[in-house]
Amino acid sequence: MSPRTKPPAVVAELGRPETPEETAARKAQNSADHRNRQTVNNLVYSLIATVALVAVIVLIVPRGNPTASAPPVDYAAVAQQAQGSEPDRLLVPELPSGWKSNSAQLRTKTSDGVDAWYIGLLTPKGQYIGIVQGFDANDSWVADQVNRTRIAGTRDIDGVKWDVYDNRSAGSSAGNVAYALATTAGKSTVVVLGTASDDEFATVASSLTGQLHDLGSPTPGGK
Repeated sequence: MSPRTKPPAVVAELGRPETPEETAARKAQNSADHRNRQTVNNLVYSLIATVALVAVIVLIVPRGNPTASAPPVDYAAVAQQAQGSEPDRLLVPELPSGWKSNSAQLRTKTSDGVDAWYIGLLTPKGQYIGIVQGFDANDSWVADQVNRTRIAGTRDIDGVKWDVYDNRSAGSSAGNVAYALATTAGKSTVVVLGTASDDEFATVASSLTGQLHDLGSPTPGGK
């Protein structure tokens, strides 16, 4: 007695057995779907590996405060190179140890048309004071430097009278111009501005006294 051949299974979707062509097509589609799933999985695994590698790099690379780690700027040397290019000598404060400079530049071809010598200082207490010496400046230039703050009075420091601009009550909105002093000597308008204490401002202003008198009789604020 010969063995009976098992009839082909009926496919529910078709309601009949598959033809050889349909079987081949189904298997080909299943293979394609499997390959696509493998491709997506591989992409996901690769992305996870990349993110993990970046995280490791971020963790192992040392980081620090670039301002604190940067070497101090020798503003006296920068001033020496630029001396003679402006109508007055560039001011060079002589400050006690513990003071550092993070910037010194002669700003020319400015949008307001006023050349200015700038020194950025970090005080021993970690506060900021900037010295800006504008040449042939006007009242509008001064207003820009002090962030449009109104004059709060005058202050005599080491024989030089300065206009005072006090914006400390504004809190963080005052930015780097929480307090400022301004005076004029020769063709220079000098603004000392920043976030430091009164004593630290007095230290900077006093360091400029002799040079201001050399430029001319210092006068608070304007000409």
